Amino acid sequence: MPNFPKVAIVYLSYHCELYLERAIEAWKKLDYPKEQVVIVVVDNQHKNYGSSAKFIQEKALPLSGNVLPKVVFLPQETNLGFAGGNNIGINWAVQNGYDYVFLHNQDGFMAPECLAKLVEAMEKDKTVGAAQALICLFPEIDLVNTSGNKYHYLGFGFCGDYRLPVIGVEKNAHAIGYASGAALLMRVDLIRAHGMLDADFFAYHEDFEYSFRLKAQGYKIILAPEAHFFHEYEFDKKNTTKYFLMERNRIGMWLMYLDWSTLLLLAPIEILLNFGLLFFSLKCGWIKEWAMVQVYWLKWSNWRFWLNKRVLTRKSRKLSDRDLLQDAVSAIEFEGMGGRFVRFGNYVLTQYARLLKALGFK
Repeated sequence: MPNFPKVAIVYLSYHCELYLERAIEAWKKLDYPKEQVVIVVVDNQHKNYGSSAKFIQEKALPLSGNVLPKVVFLPQETNLGFAGGNNIGINWAVQNGYDYVFLHNQDGFMAPECLAKLVEAMEKDKTVGAAQALICLFPEIDLVNTSGNKYHYLGFGFCGDYRLPVIGVEKNAHAIGYASGAALLMRVDLIRAHGMLDADFFAYHEDFEYSFRLKAQGYKIILAPEAHFFHEYEFDKKNTTKYFLMERNRIGMWLMYLDWSTLLLLAPIEILLNFGLLFFSLKCGWIKEWAMVQVYWLKWSNWRFWLNKRVLTRKSRKLSDRDLLQDAVSAIEFEGMGGRFVRFGNYVLTQYARLLKALGFK
């Protein structure tokens, strides 16, 4: 690239002591002009460990503008969640005239060419709204964490090609279901036009919603397979709070985007799915969170909240439900999910998808 756009790397800290030094070593080796990069470290308060400010000030700030690009530190007094915390950094980048924002998970690190390859892919095609790096597992760097996330027609999102060999991933940049927020390059001009992450999601599905928002405007979401990002990823089954947020946000997002006619078509299988989730929650120990979701959607104030968001979302969209759901998959593939019950559930979901297709919907 003859001209290197200005990029802000937003590193969201949430007790980053276990990971920051590894990210710093990777930033030292970036194959991108240091003067065109800023590292914006946003520190969310951890519920158990509090602030990581002292650690960040000792490890990162002394290297600012020296062996590292300029480092900006934005400590927060509370936990704003993944969406709200990243938005602090995104807003800083927008206000300071940067061209791109790269969202960088705290438990990951970049290959030297990662940033350059991502920017190159987006500079080549202005119809690309956002790009994801090929996220590899760490330390199993020859295996995929996600090669672009997939989404189910009922609104579930999950990693694509999880634990498959990296060598098998298509080498050319290509469209994906949606981009993971773990390693996501965003255009500042589109942030200005269509907004940042939706802070109301707090955590989970906010990257899905952002990709969907841009898709609804006609933009492509792609994987840049030559841009590698390494992620110490583990699906935390013990963190049951996530199940409430994932389910609330899944349903809320579909309320925001889909036609009432589409939601009516999906209602029978959604009801059946909910009984399956009840069984699964009993088996996995998150029945409390399942019940919290039911109580949440029994309150009219919560319906009104998401329906108000629906009005805003649907005013500007350019694509039909048929177009938005054309990449949706029929089976749900979460890590650690298996057994006869899951196989039977996916069989039912797949058959219902075939019925929808026979009816001319999908």
